[in-house]
Amino acid sequence: MSTKNTEGLVDFAILSMKYKTKLTKKFENRVKYEAPNPDHILSYIPGTICEVFVKEGQKVKEGESLLILEAMKMRNQIIMPRDGKVKSIKVTQGDKIPKNQIMVEIE
Repeated sequence: MSTKNTEGLVDFAILSMKYKTKLTKKFENRVKYEAPNPDHILSYIPGTICEVFVKEGQKVKEGESLLILEAMKMRNQIIMPRDGKVKSIKVTQGDKIPKNQIMVEIE
């Protein structure tokens, strides 16, 4: 836990000890951590969508193939992480996508 006072110092409490420190601009301007949404299947590398095997509303079991993402001349099979239903598909065959783009939403 940390609190900032008017002098620009920050109090950090670790166990029962309290420390004072200054934060760097890099630390203050960092992208804050956001827990990943388990209902979003994201691209983990940039690439091209080769094939989409599922449709919106389709029930899919854990381990079934959702789509093929080609990157660096390798075809990566994207599989269903758990049993569920495809809520929406955000990509189509031939799309070039960046890293961390939502490809499929599940429910």
